[in-house]
Amino acid sequence: MDIAGKVALITGGASGLGKATAQLFHGMGASVAIFDLNDELGEATVAEFGERALYANVNVADEASVEAGLAQVKEVFGGVHICCNYAGIGTPGRTVGRDGPLPLDYFKRVVDVNLIGTFNVIRLAAHMMLEHDPVTDDGCRGVIINTASVAAYEGQIGQAAYSASKGGVVGMTLPIARDLSSMGIRVNTIAPGLINTPMLQGLPEPAKESLANSVLFPKRLGNPEEIARIAQLIVENDYINGETIRMDGGIRMQPK
Repeated sequence: MDIAGKVALITGGASGLGKATAQLFHGMGASVAIFDLNDELGEATVAEFGERALYANVNVADEASVEAGLAQVKEVFGGVHICCNYAGIGTPGRTVGRDGPLPLDYFKRVVDVNLIGTFNVIRLAAHMMLEHDPVTDDGCRGVIINTASVAAYEGQIGQAAYSASKGGVVGMTLPIARDLSSMGIRVNTIAPGLINTPMLQGLPEPAKESLANSVLFPKRLGNPEEIARIAQLIVENDYINGETIRMDGGIRMQPK
């Protein structure tokens, strides 16, 4: 699928991986709809892009909120061809810590945003994709890209909730690709490693250097733009479907 002239919905698009992908796609000629909860960053990003961009305050885990956001996208751009799910949370917490068992509401919250929120956006965006005709010779109507993490495979100490949520994203990728195959919608997932997003940028330099040295090669943190280019590859290559792509410099996470 060509990115130029298409409509790309990007959750978590006001910063980090989402913003890098929004910038790349917009620069390639796509109209971009950013769903986020940070109004300041969201509005600033849209102002930066100028034309062919909109921002909507959307909670991905809330059905009505996503429906309202998609209604805005349809009103402004007429539909959606690409959906990138980057929105997520991941504060660590041990199963049993100094203060006792991890609060169950914490675990539920992480799963609600990262896993259920991703599925919520997938199902609603996919339904909207059915409203337009195929846009490729292969009969593709849309492309959905989810974000997992290497923690889906090698979760560290304190990452039970996060790893479970991201493992769920990996696990549902192929079944959803199968569900939507007859409709001409491809579904894939990116599993990033240590990427230099705002979450890591706040760490002290020695901590960042230590993380960088744990990468197999090259020994550095990944850049959000590198994840964006994987998203570009997935959109443009119609034969990538039902796949999870690790983007991690070969790292295999240790317990801590």
